[in-house]
Parts: sequence; structure tokens; C-alpha cells
Amino acid sequence: MDISATQVKELRGRTGAGLMACKSALQEAKGNLDEAVTILRTSGLAAAAKKSGRAAAEGAVGSYIHAGGRIGVMVEVNCETDFVAKNKDFQAMVRDIAMHVAATNPRFLRREDVSEEEVGKERSIYREQALASGKPEKILDRIVKGKLDSFFRENCLLEQQFVKAPDRTIQEVVHQSIVKLGENMSIRRFVRFGLGEGLEKRKNDFAAEVSAQTGA
Repeated sequence: MDISATQVKELRGRTGAGLMACKSALQEAKGNLDEAVTILRTSGLAAAAKKSGRAAAEGAVGSYIHAGGRIGVMVEVNCETDFVAKNKDFQAMVRDIAMHVAATNPRFLRREDVSEEEVGKERSIYREQALASGKPEKILDRIVKGKLDSFFRENCLLEQQFVKAPDRTIQEVVHQSIVKLGENMSIRRFVRFGLGEGLEKRKNDFAAEVSAQTGA
């Protein structure tokens, strides 16, 4: 079927995929934009998986400062070559990820980084909540699993919805760049600073310690 330039442009805007890939996906989806997005995402995941075993020791450390200097983020994103590390699209992705971290304040990079102790704690809370609400025993495990998945999506950077395009996760943003630039890429680490974070608690702890020592 005939695919218009407008359809291709819209799909490229939503996915970042190449011109021919967009046209091919639209033809396969018979012009259905949402289905074409799914096709591109599926093929993107497959292409990214093929490259995932390749070493990625180059890359860039990006930063983002927000709210008049009150929030700052640094993030390290790796790729395979210095050539791609200097590519403007790669640099833009690194900055977008840093900006996203500033906005959402994720606690972990991936769900595997969450300790067994914390997962167990969350699982117990969700189970007690389900029991207290009168949910039948036979569906408790399914309810707890659903709530845990939601916890991971909220707190793990790779599973969060990208603030600039909520129909994509951060992992999908990285996969799209892998397909576009042809190299394996991964987010290695990030850190987020909030001005004054923890200071009030330390001041209160210090005051309590002094009070205990002086008997005040």
C-alpha cells in the first residue's frame, strides 16, 4: 500500500528510527501507526540484543543542572567507539538521560540492583495490604507480583517512562540509539545531588548527641 511522507515523518518522530525502517514498518502494519511503532520496537530490541555482547568501554559522562543549581546529575553512558561517543545524537541521549534522572530521582539503575532484603520487605508490605483488604489467598501472589513490578518501574531507571516521551522506557531510548548508531550502548551509573539533602537530619543527630552528652 502507498505510505505518505507525513506518516513516515510522524513515525520517525515517535521512534527515532530511520526513513526506510519507518516506511517498511508502516507497510507491514498497513498504515496503522501504533502497530508500526510496535514493529519497530520489536525489531529494535532484537537488533540491540545482537549487539549486547560486544564490549562498550568508550562513551561519555554527561551532566544536567536544574532549578537554579539546586539539583545536579551526572551519568555515565558507554558505547563501543570514541567516534560514536562524540556523535551529537549520542551526546543528546546522554544529556536527556541526565535530565530524566533530575526529574524522576530513580533509586536504582536496574531491578537486579535492588537488594533481596528490600525486595522481601516490599513483598511483605504488599502481601499484608492485600490480606487487609480482604483479597482471597489464591490471588495474593499475583497481586504481590504486580505491585512489585510497579515498584521496579517507579524506582529503576531503565524501566521508568522517559519524561520527554512517556510511551518509551529509558531502556527503549537506549535501544533506539543502538539501532540508529550501530553500536552496543549501556548506562553504567548515575548520581543525583539535591542541594541540602541530608543536612537537616545530620544537624538533628548532632544536636541530639550534644544534648545526651551535656544532659541538656
